[in-house]
Amino acid sequence: MIVDFLVIGSGIAGLSFALKAANLGSVCVITKKGEVDTATNLAQGGVAAVFDKDDSYEEHIRDTLEAGAGICDEGVVGMVVRDGPERVRELMKMGVEFMREKNGGLNLGREGGHSRRRVAHSFDLTGKEIERALVENIEKCSGVQILENHMCADLLISSESEGRRKCIGASVIDDQGELKPILAKITVLCTGGAGKVYLYTSNPDIATGDGVAVAYRVGAEVANMEFVQFHPTCLYHHKAKNFLISEAVRGEGGILLNEAKERFMKRYEPEKLELATRDKVARAIDREMKTSGADCVYLDISHKDGNFVRERFPNIYSKCLSLGLDITKEPIPVVPAAHYLCGGVKTDVWGRTTLKNLFALGETSCTGLHGANRLASNSLLEAIVYAERAYQYCKKNLVWKTEENLTPNLQKRTVKERIDEEILINHNWDVIRRTMWNYVGIVRKTSRLLVARERIDDVRKEIDEIIEKYQLTTNMLELRNISLVASLIIDAALQRKESRGLHYIKDFPEKL
Repeated sequence: MIVDFLVIGSGIAGLSFALKAANLGSVCVITKKGEVDTATNLAQGGVAAVFDKDDSYEEHIRDTLEAGAGICDEGVVGMVVRDGPERVRELMKMGVEFMREKNGGLNLGREGGHSRRRVAHSFDLTGKEIERALVENIEKCSGVQILENHMCADLLISSESEGRRKCIGASVIDDQGELKPILAKITVLCTGGAGKVYLYTSNPDIATGDGVAVAYRVGAEVANMEFVQFHPTCLYHHKAKNFLISEAVRGEGGILLNEAKERFMKRYEPEKLELATRDKVARAIDREMKTSGADCVYLDISHKDGNFVRERFPNIYSKCLSLGLDITKEPIPVVPAAHYLCGGVKTDVWGRTTLKNLFALGETSCTGLHGANRLASNSLLEAIVYAERAYQYCKKNLVWKTEENLTPNLQKRTVKERIDEEILINHNWDVIRRTMWNYVGIVRKTSRLLVARERIDDVRKEIDEIIEKYQLTTNMLELRNISLVASLIIDAALQRKESRGLHYIKDFPEKL
C-alpha cells in the first residue's frame, strides 16, 4: 500500500491531523486495537484554554511555566496557549458538546495548578465526547482509511543522496498477523503514552510507548524521558482497573484525607492545598502512605451538594456506585498511578522530528510545552494545536514528486515458528512493570535506579532472543517497546543529578 499520509494511532492527535490531511492527499490511519481504544477516550478532565473574561493568556502561560519547573520552552508555551481557544472552537464546530452555562457560555472547570477556571469539559467524559465527534467526522471523510488491529512493527527508513535519513512509511503487522509495508510520503506518530511500563496506571492497555520506541530504534531524538507524571488519584478498589478520579473533583472542592481522616495537604502545600501541581500532590500522597503503611488515601467530596456531584461527575459517580461506594456520602479511596509521559520524540514547533518526513504529535512527542511536569488538561490542548501546526506545514511546504522513490530496502525474513508459550511474554512483561514501579517511581534513588537498569537489561536480552527465534506478534512488539522505553526512562533519570518536577531523587533533593 502507498499513501500520502500514514497516521499511526487514532487518538485526538491522530484523528485531528487525519481529518485535515485528507484535504491534501490520501490518508491511512492504523490503530492496533479498535478505533476508540485510546487514552483520549479515557480522558475525564478536559481542554485548558482561555475563555473567561477574568482569565488571560499571560496567566495560562505563567501557570504552565510554573508547573513545568523551568524546563518548558517559553516560545512553545505562548504559541500553544494563544492558539488554544481557536482550536477548541474548531472542535465545537466538529460537533463536540462541551458543558454549557445557562447563558450559552462554556462551563469552565478548574484543576490543580490553574489559577483560573479554564478547562472546557463534557462533565467527566470529555475524552469520550471528543473521540465520538472525531470518529463521526472521520467516517464521513472518504479520504481517510482506518485499519483496525494493525500495529507498527518498525519504521521504514531511506537515505537521501546528501546523507540525511528520511522515513518512508512503516512495517506493519496486519489483522491476520502478517508483516507488510505501508509506504507513505509523510508518517505521523500519534501512539499515545507509555503508562503500561508501570504496574499501576490510569492508561489503557495499548499505552506501551510504541511511538517512542520505533522512533528511537531508527535514530530519532527523544527527550525528557525521566519526567513520568503519576496522577495522584486513581480509584483504589480490587474490582476497578485503571479507573481515574478526575483532578476536577479536587477542582470542585474535593479534599484529601489520610488514614486518620486528617487533611494532610496542609503540611505540604499550605497555600494551594489540593490544587497544587500533580507532582507535589502525588509525592505528598506517596509520603503519607509510606509513613503510615496505609494502602491508600481518601478523596472526599461528600460535603458538596449531592445533586451537584451527581450532575458534574456522572461517570465517576456511577462507577463508584457500581462498586458499592456512594461518593455523595463517603470518601473515595485513591492511590497515585502512572499517567502521562512528559518526554517523548523530540519535535520542533511544526511537529517535525529529527528524521525527515516523520512527525510526532500528542503524548508521543516532546514539544517543550510540558517541561518537567504537565499542567492538567494541557495535553488535549497540545494535541489539537500541533495537529493543526503539522497540517499547515504540510500544506505550505510539501511538493509531491510523482517520481519520488518510496521503495524500501526490506530485509527478507526467514520463516520462523510461532511462539506457543505466552508465559515467555507475560513473565517478562510482569518483571518490567514491577521493576519500574518499585525502583523508578514517584520517589527515586540512584542505587535503586542502578538495580532497575541491570534487571531491565537482562530482560531485554531475553526479549531479543525471543524475537530472533519466533515469528513476530503484537504481544512481542509491545514487550520489546516497553522494555526499551523503560531503559530510556531509567537512563534519563540517572543522568539528571537534581530533583525537578516529576523527577524526585533522594540523592539530589535540590533543584539546580
